[in-house]
Amino acid sequence: MKVLLQDMESGFFFKAVGVTTRDTRSAMDFLSSSRAIDFCATQKLNGMQIVLRFDEQHYDIVLPMVMERLHHHGPPTQVR
Repeated sequence: MKVLLQDMESGFFFKAVGVTTRDTRSAMDFLSSSRAIDFCATQKLNGMQIVLRFDEQHYDIVLPMVMERLHHHGPPTQVR
């Protein structure tokens, strides 16, 4: 499995800082979703999604990311 970052608008995959590609084989493999999320937060990248690429199963799992800072004022509320 490869863990890739994809720009949701262009469809291009992250290769290096300032470099994108259409080719998933040359895109950077983040090895874990948490590394990809941390990288987006550190680099302040918005509009990205994580793509879990399973070559042997011939399908991908796409996880859109929303990078926003949540401020909590008190205990979390329950949804009923």
